Parts: sequence; C-alpha cells; structure tokens
Amino acid sequence: MATRMTTTTYALLGLLRLRPSTTYELAKQVERSLGWFWPRTERKIYDQAKRLVEAGYATASRGTTGARPRTLYAITPAGRRALRAWLDEPSASPKLESEAQVRVFFADAGDLDQLDATLDRIEEEAHRKINELRELIADADDPDYAYAQRTHLNAVSIRFQLDYHKMTAEWAEWARRQTDQWAAIDDPGPWDWRREIEPSG
Repeated sequence: MATRMTTTTYALLGLLRLRPSTTYELAKQVERSLGWFWPRTERKIYDQAKRLVEAGYATASRGTTGARPRTLYAITPAGRRALRAWLDEPSASPKLESEAQVRVFFADAGDLDQLDATLDRIEEEAHRKINELRELIADADDPDYAYAQRTHLNAVSIRFQLDYHKMTAEWAEWARRQTDQWAAIDDPGPWDWRREIEPSG
C-alpha cells in the first residue's frame, strides 16, 4: 500500500531538506517556523517521520548522544524530487480557526463586560505574537544564524504573520470602540452596523 502523503508530511520533508534532524530537533524547528502557519505539524512529528522513511523519502540512522539513543532522519534524492513535485500542486484554501472568535460570535449569551474581556485578550495575544516575530527577526542578525541563506524566504513569511497579527490587534481595538457605543450586549442602540462594516471611501 502506498504511503499517504499529507501537507504535514511534506512540511517535515521540507525541514529535512534544510538539514538532517532528530524528531526532537524537528519539533524545535517546527515551533519556530511551521508552528506559525501549520501548527498541526507539532502533533504528528514522530509518526510523520516514520511515514517518510516508509515512503523512501527519508532515511533513519540510529546512534547515540552520550548514553542516549537517537535517530537521525535525512532526506533522500527521491524525497527531494517528491517535494519539488508537490510544490507544483495547487494549495487548499486557508481556514481560520479561532476560539476567541467563537466567543465573540456567541457573546450575546453573556454580557458586554465578557465580550470586552475577550477583545482585550485578542489584542494582547496579537501584540505578544508581534513581539515574538520581532525576536525572530532579530535572530537573523546573529553571525551564527543557521538559516542565513533563507532570510529572503523567511522575511516573506514573517511579513505575512506580522501583517496578520497587526490586523488582528487593530480589529480588536476597532471592535471595542463599537461595543462602547452599545447600551447592552443585546441592544446596540442607534449604532449603524452597515456603515461600520462597509465604511465609505
């Protein structure tokens, strides 16, 4: 039976293209990179690494670090060809998943204070993410930065994340300005919802 390849499988294959790694090293790299836009990778590293070996796209070399056993995974020529071919395939449409937005959607089960608290947390989390991204940008100035040959690609990806989290923070601030005008969670008063979501000009 042919090994079923998924986006997550190819994502790990992409990381192995950069350097041979143990699953622990892959997990750390996912946390700093793929975790920003493909977080499901973090949950499946061990199984997916074995799947790559079964497909002939990676090798697994067993050794030790001190007294501890370790398995080092490396991409094969077939894996490089498969990764390159996958890049030609169309991507699935992106899907937004946000627990906070579910709380906003059902905010009328509570009160305005609860909604405002949710909006505050959304903005705080967005600013936290922005600060983390700025730390990643600063890391690239390190003379020993391991991925100096990829800074141009990293920059394109980081810019998307920065813009997204800035937009999220700005949206939360805008939403609080709107809710400040409401009389209650179920009474927006004279607030003109259409004007606010379709501003003129």
